[in-house]
Amino acid sequence: MAGNLPSTNKKGEFVKPDGEFRQWVTADGSSGFKAERDRYHLYMSYACPFASRCLVGRKLKGLEDIIPITSVDYIRLGENGWSFTDKRPKCSLDPISNAKYLKDIYLKVNPNYTGRITVPVLWDKKTGTIVSNESAEILRMFNSAFNEFCATDEQRNIDLYPEELREKIDGVNEWVTPNISNGVYRAGFATTQEAYNEGVKGLFENLDKVEEILSKNRFLTGDRFTEADVRLFTTLVRFDTVYVGHFKCNKKRIVDYPNMWGYLKEIYQMKGISDTVDQDHIQQHYQVSHRHLNPNGIVAIGPDLDFNAPHGRENLVAN
Repeated sequence: MAGNLPSTNKKGEFVKPDGEFRQWVTADGSSGFKAERDRYHLYMSYACPFASRCLVGRKLKGLEDIIPITSVDYIRLGENGWSFTDKRPKCSLDPISNAKYLKDIYLKVNPNYTGRITVPVLWDKKTGTIVSNESAEILRMFNSAFNEFCATDEQRNIDLYPEELREKIDGVNEWVTPNISNGVYRAGFATTQEAYNEGVKGLFENLDKVEEILSKNRFLTGDRFTEADVRLFTTLVRFDTVYVGHFKCNKKRIVDYPNMWGYLKEIYQMKGISDTVDQDHIQQHYQVSHRHLNPNGIVAIGPDLDFNAPHGRENLVAN
């Protein structure tokens, strides 16, 4: 998602489209897509918060050897969009069909495709098609469909969408997604003052709401880490480095929210999570690729943040 030229309405408001490929991988294959070892391939970007949700889920569930990944070039310039390269750290050429651009993957499935070319993309090598390009749904597939293949019993038992919390998780996602996950884009990609004011107002009202929740609860739905936390984390970890300056979301920084800053550090320090975060990819991508916001592509040198500092949330008990 990150890096595409923004879609705005007549008011100058950013509008994020849903993914257009919405099929599912299931453990038993009843969906037509059975969970299997090395059948699926994830095209992603370390720069994009939506693609990174899937990367976090894959890491937590120990699926690195089951679902290989290809990271597109984090510099996205020109009409062709996301491209493949082996000239930048952690990026690689397309190992499936040797495509030059991600759009070639979409056009392989539908030569008449005219929608947005976004990451993530979950590709099925067996049938030669895109299963899904909707990050929230790919995250849920990784959470449960591939349990047979998890690296350890501990990872197999991780459930980011437990039955007893689903209503609560869905409720949190309903306001976090439009107001925070998409809210940073509504502020950053606004083309009128009115649209910017409205976007940034909603963003910080809801960040204040998160801070209040985290003053009483260790995580968004209580004392259990869930999908809702994964989805918020990938936005928060980019906030002070790119959204504050690049997207003019500078009313407050995450470090100015004591509970949210501790929460962000705690998640970052969970086993494997930091492996899914690459601030160089993030800052280079946003500030070099978005030439309509930063014409000279100059990348800011800061801020200095210590995500590994003590977070102090170990003994917080949910109210």
